[in-house]
Amino acid sequence: MPTPTQPTPARRTVVTGAAALAAAGFVAAPTPAQAHGGRHGHHHGRPTTRLTVLGTTDLHGNVLNWDYFKNADFDNTAHDDIGLAKAATLIKAARKELRHQPVLTLDAGDTIQGTPLAYYYARIDPITGGSTHPMARAMNLVGYDAAALGNHEFNYGIDTLRTFESQLDFPLLGANAVDPATKRPVFPPYVIKRFRVKGGPHVTVGVLGLTNPGIALWDKANVEGRMEFPGLVEQARKFVPELKRRGCDVVVISAHSGADTSSSYGDALPYPENAASLVAEQVPGVDAILVGHAHKEIPQRYVTNATTGQQVLLCEPLYWGMRVAVMDLDLELHRGRWKVVATHGQTLNSNTVDGDPAVLAAVRDQHRTVVDYVNSPVGTSTTALSADRAVVEDVPIIDFVQYVQADAVKAGLSAADAALPVLSIAAPFNREASFPSGQVTVRDVAGLYIYDNTLLGVRITGAQVKDYLEYSARYFQQVSGTGPFTVEQVTRAVTPTAPNGTPDYNFDSVAGLDAPLTYEIDIAQPVGSRIVGLAYDGVPVTADQEFAMAVNNYRQSGGGGFPHVSTAPVVYNQQNEIRQLIIDWVTEHGTIDPAQFASVDWRLVSGGQPVTIS
Repeated sequence: MPTPTQPTPARRTVVTGAAALAAAGFVAAPTPAQAHGGRHGHHHGRPTTRLTVLGTTDLHGNVLNWDYFKNADFDNTAHDDIGLAKAATLIKAARKELRHQPVLTLDAGDTIQGTPLAYYYARIDPITGGSTHPMARAMNLVGYDAAALGNHEFNYGIDTLRTFESQLDFPLLGANAVDPATKRPVFPPYVIKRFRVKGGPHVTVGVLGLTNPGIALWDKANVEGRMEFPGLVEQARKFVPELKRRGCDVVVISAHSGADTSSSYGDALPYPENAASLVAEQVPGVDAILVGHAHKEIPQRYVTNATTGQQVLLCEPLYWGMRVAVMDLDLELHRGRWKVVATHGQTLNSNTVDGDPAVLAAVRDQHRTVVDYVNSPVGTSTTALSADRAVVEDVPIIDFVQYVQADAVKAGLSAADAALPVLSIAAPFNREASFPSGQVTVRDVAGLYIYDNTLLGVRITGAQVKDYLEYSARYFQQVSGTGPFTVEQVTRAVTPTAPNGTPDYNFDSVAGLDAPLTYEIDIAQPVGSRIVGLAYDGVPVTADQEFAMAVNNYRQSGGGGFPHVSTAPVVYNQQNEIRQLIIDWVTEHGTIDPAQFASVDWRLVSGGQPVTIS
């Protein structure tokens, strides 16, 4: 979690207007006229003005400051608050403060997936059946000018996305979501806004929207044959000149792509996942980029364009509505056209304000409906189960996910594949997940399996299973000795594709259904030589031995760059959502008993000796 740029104030202080902005950390940068002692609105005798871009990103279905998994107000160690309602308070206060100048409000994508609130109106009471999405209600009240498509917009299929789009009062932009035949965008690539300026001509602003090429992998089942996703740089090179030809004085990009160039999918695609800095460096004519996707806080970063030498401003306002981006672009009139002469960026902390009353009221009933849904019981657990140590040891709660997945695949295999031993992969998506001893609710399951993945089964060989595990074991840092080590000392290794550390969701373990698949991970060894003693039912796995392996659609589509599963023959694909499979299993069986499914399939070693992790 990035450190806030401002000291964290007391939470939930009710302030409005200028006081809200000041409490959130807003600092007004001087205009060129003010900085040089000139009179307001002129610098060196030229008319000046300022365009301010307010931005959010990666809201992920968060409207209220509420943790549906904990059934309580959201809180974290930094005492951040979340939700569009709080961001809306800051956005409206900023608009009021800056009412005499041009102001744009943008979002950089990942809006309709990520919380039970979002899930409910995609799957339980779907918007395709007539409901209005709570994010549409909230965003319309904020008054966005445009939003970029995020990769998670595609998780529920094109029909759901198009329905959401139809419910918005502003465009969803995606210059690099294109028709496979014509290569033309299937969403608006940009929008042009014109602002009146006292004492000068209109300021014409082009807003280009770019989404993530990884959609082609991550949501392959939803988009294959219907949409393609070329690179951000490639499409920006097409459309920035078009915006300039159409008279835009300023070009702002809303990009669902991180600033630090990298790709979680390796070289599986020819276009990088995180390419915002590359756009700034390689595409002339871009003035500022609202960055999304990486879930980072970047108040202000400059990237020099290699052709023009222009300093392009990048700003990323963390995620879930924790921050609001403020990008100031100072303009001077040169020969009848406005020109950007200076830029400034900052982020505002939304934990200083209450939620906007209009937004809160608009989603109140839907929120209550979902709270009731997620707190409904589905069964019981014979003992408390926790994912807290799932990244350093085999824990029963992950074994449970493996068991449900493998059981579903086995039941769905054709007669030709029915004799294959069944394996399953799973990752610790949420280390805070747990099941209590006693009643288990939808909320508990949703906290364990936080993504809307669907289940597939692929045919895979023993050699490929070992390759898969070796790739997964990149998650661990190389250490010598047996410890004791802290979890942080051995996990989240930095790699070329994960410069900030390998995320927990890219550490997969593999388990067997009818017999255990056992192995050791020797973290004293270099990457590629860590899997030791791989055996099925106590017998060493041979290279040509065949298995059916349960995987989620993210992995099978190439997500994370794991080997073999994206090209392996598919032997099961009933489009079942894994979280719902878990809920259905508990509902049907009534009781979760680890004695039925838990076993120690893997362990960490160093030089063959067990590693102690404190």
